[in-house]
Amino acid sequence: MAGDTTNRLAGTAYVTVNGVTVMVEGSFKYQAATVNRTTLTGMDGVHGYKEKPVAPYISARLRDSGGTNVQGFSQQTNVNVIAELANGKTIIGRSLWTVNVQEVESEDAVFDVRWEGRDVTEN
Repeated sequence: MAGDTTNRLAGTAYVTVNGVTVMVEGSFKYQAATVNRTTLTGMDGVHGYKEKPVAPYISARLRDSGGTNVQGFSQQTNVNVIAELANGKTIIGRSLWTVNVQEVESEDAVFDVRWEGRDVTEN
């Protein structure tokens, strides 16, 4: 059946930031975990683990279209990011802030952005 997408797993990501659609060139990533565990070992064997908090994040390489305010991304300190993925998942980040400096690669008009915060979920 032409147009059937029941087996599609990857390839598209539609992203909005506070309701405004951004052009995703590629490298879309997210991490919803809130802890990182490291195994603790000694000379006599495995002792257990330690656990530290980590900030969940959403990141992507975006296209700098004529209407994109790249400088505005560095001012984002409380935004909601929603991504709809090819596999049917919806990734939602609430009250996120940007953590990197956006550098535009003018040959392909792209820049990387990473939002971090306390709340990233996948539905």
